[in-house]
Amino acid sequence: MKFGTRIIHTGHDTDPTTGAVSIPIYQTSTFRQESVDHFGKYDYARSDNPTREALEETIAQLEGGTRGFAYASGMAAISSVLLLFSPGDHLVVCEDVYGGTFRVLTQLFSRLGITSTFVDATDLDAIAAAFRPETKGLFLESPSNPLLKITDLEGAARIARERGAITLVDNTFMTPYLQRPLEVGCDIVLHSGTKFLNGHSDVICGFAVVKDPELGKRIRFIQNAFGAILGPQDSWLVLRGLKTLRVRMEESQRSATRIASWLAGEKRVTRVLYPGLPSHPGHAIHARQSSGPGAVLSFALDSLEVTRRLLEGMKLAAFAVSLGGVESIISYPARMSHAAMPPEERAARGIGDTLVRLSVGLEEADDLIAEMDRLING
Repeated sequence: MKFGTRIIHTGHDTDPTTGAVSIPIYQTSTFRQESVDHFGKYDYARSDNPTREALEETIAQLEGGTRGFAYASGMAAISSVLLLFSPGDHLVVCEDVYGGTFRVLTQLFSRLGITSTFVDATDLDAIAAAFRPETKGLFLESPSNPLLKITDLEGAARIARERGAITLVDNTFMTPYLQRPLEVGCDIVLHSGTKFLNGHSDVICGFAVVKDPELGKRIRFIQNAFGAILGPQDSWLVLRGLKTLRVRMEESQRSATRIASWLAGEKRVTRVLYPGLPSHPGHAIHARQSSGPGAVLSFALDSLEVTRRLLEGMKLAAFAVSLGGVESIISYPARMSHAAMPPEERAARGIGDTLVRLSVGLEEADDLIAEMDRLING
């Protein structure tokens, strides 16, 4: 089956007990056992819940993995998986990583003796040079947040594998519909499922998916021990949201491509960052490892005044934290997604005060362009 069909027919599209075409919400904390010697499949809902299990198996199937894990947030997923590492371990991380990931690495895991080196992951030589004998992991985003930098995932994973390290990829921007890092040699895929996977701005959730069963066992132990799991109602909402993933991504990236092309011709726009543009330095690599440019783009304006006017004046796009909803969301990385990153670190990475990130929803592209034109050009 093609991917769009598999999204609907995942093996969890019908309740086996009643034939309902929606998996039930098992709103329970515990399960009755009939024997001291033989417990049933489910005993306590932190460990397993049938609704969450259906979602975890679905996201694993879509990513091409063997095990999937659902968490209470994207950062819960990232933080739980980072517990694979031990004091003395070192990580190589793409330099313009999401601000929450930067914060947890530099302010929490660093206290546990797990260190990180941030590099320009578009340069495979820079990745290789950053490895040390104690390097155990390579953490990537492609496209990165918010600069939409592209990493050669297959090449980067090969570098890590040759050195005995595992590769982790935050695939939030792309979703498995457009990009599946496990298929090119990466070891763990992470998602803020809050974004495109759920797609309706009404759930906070996160995911991890692995291909190697042994690695899956290690993450399963951490998930159960640490306990940052997703509840059954939220699991059901994400199962519902996933059914429209293909049509949402296709429509949103079609509009994003039009908007990026329009922005590239505007005098008050100093740069446009979108892998769908041929001018993007990572365009060819992205086209090779993904099946579409996605629905998120960033751009810089020529003054703080115009930036403020656009952010505060948009009505069709919500000026808000987050992305990936059916509504367009316009964000200000310096004060939102990357507020946790010190100003000097943001500046060094090119995350300036006139940088705007736009997640394109399902509005008509012509309407979004007309409103942006009025606000940018006065």
